[in-house]
Amino acid sequence: MSRSAFVYILTNRPKGVLYIGATSDLVRRVAEHKGKYVRGFTERYGVTRLVYFEEYASILEARSRERSMKRWARSWKFELIEKQNPDWRDLSDQLML
Repeated sequence: MSRSAFVYILTNRPKGVLYIGATSDLVRRVAEHKGKYVRGFTERYGVTRLVYFEEYASILEARSRERSMKRWARSWKFELIEKQNPDWRDLSDQLML
């Protein structure tokens, strides 16, 4: 049985630094970013605001989508985010439902 997986986008501010990741546990992963437990890029740039996520049936699908999105132009990523989250609000509160 396959588990669901997610592709997500974090930022430090509207139209700021973007980070795209994939995980099988979005709640845990976002908490790690917010708690600055993830060393490297997200810690260095303060990228903790969850502004977009998509759910997939498997981690393989999510990783494929992640790789694709990382090659996109910055403007395409902005359009994707703004279609579902025009105010660039932090969506992490929706994960606790």
